[in-house]
Amino acid sequence: MNISLGIALIILLFTILVAVEICIGHRSIRSLRDVIADNGQILPKVSIIVAARNEQRNIREALKSLLNLSYPDYELIVVNDRSEDDTRMILEQMSVSQPRLKLHHIRELPFGWLGKNHALWIGSQQATGELLLFTDADIIMEPTVLNRAVTFLVQNRLDHLAATPSILMPTAFLGMFGAAFVIVFSLFVRPWKARNPDSRFHIGIGAFNLVKTQVYRNIGGHVPIRLRPDDDVKLGKLLKKTGNRQDVVYGSDYLAVEWYASTGELVRGLEKNAFSAADYSIFLVLTGSFINITCNVWPFLAIFTTSGVVQGLYLATVIIILLMVADSTRFHKLPSWYALGYPLVSTLFVYISLRTMALNILQGGIYWRGTFYTLEELKKNQV
Repeated sequence: MNISLGIALIILLFTILVAVEICIGHRSIRSLRDVIADNGQILPKVSIIVAARNEQRNIREALKSLLNLSYPDYELIVVNDRSEDDTRMILEQMSVSQPRLKLHHIRELPFGWLGKNHALWIGSQQATGELLLFTDADIIMEPTVLNRAVTFLVQNRLDHLAATPSILMPTAFLGMFGAAFVIVFSLFVRPWKARNPDSRFHIGIGAFNLVKTQVYRNIGGHVPIRLRPDDDVKLGKLLKKTGNRQDVVYGSDYLAVEWYASTGELVRGLEKNAFSAADYSIFLVLTGSFINITCNVWPFLAIFTTSGVVQGLYLATVIIILLMVADSTRFHKLPSWYALGYPLVSTLFVYISLRTMALNILQGGIYWRGTFYTLEELKKNQV
């Protein structure tokens, strides 16, 4: 067997294994669509906590959706984190006619905290609910989502529940990136294994992290992850490590987010957490980028640059990849034809990972929402 044939065969077998795990894993995750809330059941009070900084573009619509939830007993706590746009004005206007909306304004960021993490922590200190729902300031919620999520958490005796949103993108290319991101995220965190107490895999999603208040406080809340840009996932890891029960559900019918408005915004937006997701490891970034190019980009090029059996193996690989991505899109309300852009957006993903790593190292840290954090202090906050 020559080298090119051996490489093609290894890539094909690897792709088959990945595709089988992803397809089976995605089907094992349950959906909020299948949860029927019992109107006679007494559900615990929920404190919804939102951190907002310079969110004037989306916050009005997002908060309207939160204030229109059909859940019987909840409070909405919004922490305005040093906003420099019209966010504060919008919040104060809305609070006049919405007594359920509680505001807190932060003027200074304490040393040793990321702004969002500190804001969520401050919000949690004011919460009076038995459950805390951490969500972002640009998430649009359907009225029954909280009823369904809390019912699922209670029925399954969970301490933590995450839910996936549908990703709204203004262009097809950005939508394709969203479809690819789902695959990468799934391979990285294996969300279907989060419910297994014997598995090291965990889950956390910034759009919807629902956790028991006492459990959250027992682990120290956001204090142990105060300098983690990937705070949503690390909160899930902390909860899992301390023996708490967690799970994830599809919430794409009930949650929506406009992720990024342009490719430039996408590239800049991921600067804050692409390196932290790899725990600031150069080796992991380089290894991940090599695997991504080798398995997700090269096969599409190889079908035009090889021949014979080798070309056939790469063609089979490409077909499996496209079917895997197309199958994944159905769980996230994305068009299946977005799979066609997978090799291109995989290349962009590699570029973002390498660029972010280089910038973080050259700058000696990250700029996030108007504040600079050194790489040295960020690396110290390991979970």
